[in-house]
Amino acid sequence: MRLSRDPALWMTLFATAVRLFAAFVLHLTDDQQAVLNAAATAIASLVVAVWVRREGQVPAILGVAQALLALVIVFGVQVSAENQAVIMSFVGTVAAAFVRTQVVAPVDAVGTPQA
Repeated sequence: MRLSRDPALWMTLFATAVRLFAAFVLHLTDDQQAVLNAAATAIASLVVAVWVRREGQVPAILGVAQALLALVIVFGVQVSAENQAVIMSFVGTVAAAFVRTQVVAPVDAVGTPQA
């Protein structure tokens, strides 16, 4: 599987790894974890939106939704850092699966650029 073939999947895996590492290894506070979740999601979504160019609005919208969910947690909803990481990872996976059905990869399965 090539990185350029499924950017939403790879960026979601990266953001998920960051979230889970912070929650289970760094043991951040709940507020710190929520901010980290929002930042990881926003950065991954931006990379995907730029990467897929023409269809960039789909991952951008989904990324904003994920980031808003993380910010809601910061501003009142009491959820532990571990549960935040799990929830955001699930949302990210669903978003990546949806984006994969909505965009066209810039290269085919062998790596040849598509028009």
